[in-house]
Amino acid sequence: MAKKKKSKVAILQTSPRTVREDYHRLVNLADYQKALDKTKDTALKINISWHFFYPGASSTPWQLDGLIHSMKQDGFDPNLIHGCHNRTVVIDSHLGERENKHIDVIQAHGLRNIHLYEGEEWIHIRDAVGELTDRFLVLNQVYPKGFFIPKRFIGENIIHLPTVKTHVFTTTTGAMKNAFGGLLNEYRHWSHPVIHETLVDLLMIQKKIHSGLFAVMDGTFAGDGPGPRCMIPHVKNVILASEDQVAIDAVAAKLMGFDPMTLKYIRLAHDMGLGCGDPNDIELVGDLDAAEQNWHFRGPFEKMTFAAKMQHQIYWGHLKKPIEWSLKSWLAPWSYLASVLYHDVYWYPLRGKSPLTETLNSEWGRLFANWRDLTPDDRGFTDVGPAPDHLERSTSKQMLTGIRLLGHALREAPEFSTRARHRKTKHS
Repeated sequence: MAKKKKSKVAILQTSPRTVREDYHRLVNLADYQKALDKTKDTALKINISWHFFYPGASSTPWQLDGLIHSMKQDGFDPNLIHGCHNRTVVIDSHLGERENKHIDVIQAHGLRNIHLYEGEEWIHIRDAVGELTDRFLVLNQVYPKGFFIPKRFIGENIIHLPTVKTHVFTTTTGAMKNAFGGLLNEYRHWSHPVIHETLVDLLMIQKKIHSGLFAVMDGTFAGDGPGPRCMIPHVKNVILASEDQVAIDAVAAKLMGFDPMTLKYIRLAHDMGLGCGDPNDIELVGDLDAAEQNWHFRGPFEKMTFAAKMQHQIYWGHLKKPIEWSLKSWLAPWSYLASVLYHDVYWYPLRGKSPLTETLNSEWGRLFANWRDLTPDDRGFTDVGPAPDHLERSTSKQMLTGIRLLGHALREAPEFSTRARHRKTKHS
């Protein structure tokens, strides 16, 4: 019997001067041209964990640029590549793609840019994957009537663009969780109590519907603490890529100092044969010294924010019985408003300013601050420009922006909306 091929994860150390060249080497070390069908559409699933720029929280512009530049060099048709965004009630994806400079990259490369909740057809999950629904661990219980996924995903490639960071629900987050917003509708928060099993179900769906599945993970910044937003950012200068979503998450977890096989979502996916979560069985290629690093991250639970503590109490603690029911009723918008008030009006302007300012003085921070004024060559950026004199917004202006986002949360709340955003299905 032939020996089973090991899952492969590519890892490289990088710098702004060589970041384009490094991303090209990275994805080819991970055999992305074998993993993806060049005749099919390819969705670049951008991660926006916060509409404001915060190091480590969202896909970086050089991550997106490096990937697109590589694909063009390797003969992928730009007409078959598009940026891909999901929407959440508490994250404004249009603001996010501007603040994180994703839209600058997409426009510079002349690609299409698709927001899945705007004019896209969504299809019922049973019509999309058939009998696979019978194998779901939890989604049939969370959504007894089923749920809808984007029809355009069926038969196209997808490349996930996560970052290396911790998460208050799953300890770490990466490629597997990047599918969460794109594959579930507005009521995705219903699955939070069983988030680990949900991620495994979503990986099964992806393996069924996509013609190719790949992940490119940026660890130039990495986030420790109560992620995916209120973290302590660190400059780590690593990038990863793999066809195996479980393996790349496992390697990232190990870099952060965690045993990946103790993380429930990784262990479940590994045991079900959906990927490899055991670092001993993963083939590492590239800068092997980088793969041996241990950053000794403290993780998301040591110093949780007030918001994170309340979420844990509601989904798994003493507040579950008296409050969780409200999140499945017309009262649910209270939680959206509470999240915006805490994160956008309070935490980012008042608590996030110090780590953000410190990180912007790094080379990557300067590259981000000066992104629109810089022109790369095929290797990367020979000059990242000066350190910014100040943040783009003052504290008061940032708080006002946060207050305006309260209106966004109410407008986008599915409990209040009467617009049919995406549910144009053959059942309608």
